[in-house]
Amino acid sequence: MSYSVTVQTLIDQLGRLPGIGPKSAQRVALHLLKVPADDANRLARAITEAKEKVSVCPRCFNLSEDGAECAVCSDPRRDGTLICVVEEPSDIVAVERTQEFRGRYHVLQGAFSPIDGVGVDRLRVVELCDRIVAEGVEEVIIATNPNLEGEATATLVARYLAPHDVRITRIASGLPVGGDLEYADELTLGRALEGRRAVDAG
Repeated sequence: MSYSVTVQTLIDQLGRLPGIGPKSAQRVALHLLKVPADDANRLARAITEAKEKVSVCPRCFNLSEDGAECAVCSDPRRDGTLICVVEEPSDIVAVERTQEFRGRYHVLQGAFSPIDGVGVDRLRVVELCDRIVAEGVEEVIIATNPNLEGEATATLVARYLAPHDVRITRIASGLPVGGDLEYADELTLGRALEGRRAVDAG
């Protein structure tokens, strides 16, 4: 049995989402067709509204709304001399859960991976260097993921920051190699932040 063109198109579009395989896409599609129209329409409106309103913070490149600074950047209680560098906005949520960090963030919007076409020009490294000078930053904590791409990204960021008068640290091991910050528990990530170490810029 094959699905109609409309249903198959829905399955195909859902299957393009990260972490959603063909079977999962089929289940979600059939679920959406089964629920009341109001429920499905609420989901559709939420997606549309998010695409219209959500942008990136002009300062740190975290998610924000209507082109304004994100909640962290606009909070005067945060320590502006301390910046935590992460790969994605989801990593900020993970670090914030530890309640160990009171500085600000900088989102690279990816990890250095030339084999996947992600070079330094695709990352927000230059903007980070500009912030070091403009905001009087004293320490940069590099909190990229503990995998090959994350380590390469950390080395790259450290090299770019080396000419600046700033302390460069890296979150300590305590996170599993090959894992993502997004899935780390609060205790493990909190200990990793507390045990950060200096980075040799080479």
